[in-house]
Amino acid sequence: MRHPAPDASAAPSRGELLAAYGATIPDLVGPEIRMLLVGINPSLYSGWSGLHFARPGNRLWRTLHESGLTPRQLRPAETSELLAAGIGITNLVARATARADELSAEEIRAGVAPLRELARRHRRLRAVAFLGISTYRIAFDVRRVVVGEQPGTRFEDARVWVLPNPSGLNASYQQPALTAAYAALRRECD
Repeated sequence: MRHPAPDASAAPSRGELLAAYGATIPDLVGPEIRMLLVGINPSLYSGWSGLHFARPGNRLWRTLHESGLTPRQLRPAETSELLAAGIGITNLVARATARADELSAEEIRAGVAPLRELARRHRRLRAVAFLGISTYRIAFDVRRVVVGEQPGTRFEDARVWVLPNPSGLNASYQQPALTAAYAALRRECD
């Protein structure tokens, strides 16, 4: 289903987006990753493009740059540059949907075991950052979660962080607060 990397002039049609339901995107990992960003699941836009956080309104790439995690604002297709910065990306649920609320709690929880295996294979990981408070609550069946490092919590050998979801739909976090949360992760992982 992967299409050429999207740019500002090429957007998928409604039919192409609908055809992306259930598409999966491989984990973006390499031997030198020190930080793993864990999304909920791919959007239909990401499923169509085959790239993580590909939707033009997603604020991840701006946030990574403004927080100092990448030296410049990368585009979703610049995967080698992201890996060179020591950052990998995966999802708790592999299949693309239009909205995260289309996922069941069981489906989200089932994503934890494969994520543990992925973390075991990447022993240089210093942090596993879950992008979304609600998803973290569901995945680990915890009630109280705050943005930032989860004190006393480890995921395999890595420290656990919960960060705001960078989706443009997450109106509760404006860009300055989003950047500040990711910058705290950068400071702790340098």
